[in-house]
Amino acid sequence: MRASDGDRMVLTTYGRSSGFAIDPVEKKPLSHFYPGTAVLSFGTAGCNLNCRFCQNWDISKSREWDRLAAVASPATIADAALSSGCKSVAFTYNDPVIFAEYAVDTAHACHERGLKAIAVTAGYITEEARREFFAPMDAANIDLKGFTEDFYWKVTGAHLRDVLDTIVWVREHADTWLELTTLLIPGYNDSTDEITRMARWILNMLGPDVPLHFSAFHPDFKMLDVPPTPPATLRAARETALDVGLHFVYTGNLHNPEGETTTCHACGAVLIERDWYSILSYRLTREGCCPECGASVPGRFATAAGDWGRRSLPLQIP
Repeated sequence: MRASDGDRMVLTTYGRSSGFAIDPVEKKPLSHFYPGTAVLSFGTAGCNLNCRFCQNWDISKSREWDRLAAVASPATIADAALSSGCKSVAFTYNDPVIFAEYAVDTAHACHERGLKAIAVTAGYITEEARREFFAPMDAANIDLKGFTEDFYWKVTGAHLRDVLDTIVWVREHADTWLELTTLLIPGYNDSTDEITRMARWILNMLGPDVPLHFSAFHPDFKMLDVPPTPPATLRAARETALDVGLHFVYTGNLHNPEGETTTCHACGAVLIERDWYSILSYRLTREGCCPECGASVPGRFATAAGDWGRRSLPLQIP
């Protein structure tokens, strides 16, 4: 993805994508960032981690240029998002840290057109680079892949501390809405003890209001011998994190309306009812508060939910 050009290191994938699609923002997953709206999603190829369980390994591990069949400038992508009725553009499928210059330039092009920019990332980035990368990002979902150094090093080839540092930095220093995701892999990072310690770290270092998503693993790439995550494991992890004191905990990659729905942390009222990414009801006030008790709900909200629904559509950009 990088090459030497004289005395410069350049991004060889700039302006080239592995494909474009329009998704619901909840699929990123983001539950507190303009719910129900459409987002134009794209990625390039390559990754700076080596996750044995990678769910997008055909993109992140690609060494073939034919994976980068689509060509589009930042301005072209932003124009396509605007004309398609999208609220945001998301850098996803592979980690946008790998194509940072392309992502940052596209984020700026989005802002010029009144659109938002979203980074879906593992957060494995140096302190110097993270400042420039996150500055134009309106929202980020960061993968907290586990909560032990042993898991990170042996299964992803990265280090836990670097990711934790990025998460804290984004929360404290960036104007970026933050949500977290953990893919629960049976026998690797799904123990009650590990989930409890992770939830306590989030509570102590980030506060109770950063949404946490537990997602279901399916066998892929180099972990074909590991069974899928049982639905009961995700439901139990959600209950554990809620019991620790986190206010907003969700489940993904399984049909669980209760685990998709946003409820008031103060009175328990249903605020945003979801089913497979679709918004069934939206009861937040104009100020983003609970209509029952007036408690403020953290996030980025509009006066009404979007109506994109659960569908994902491929998009051709000329």
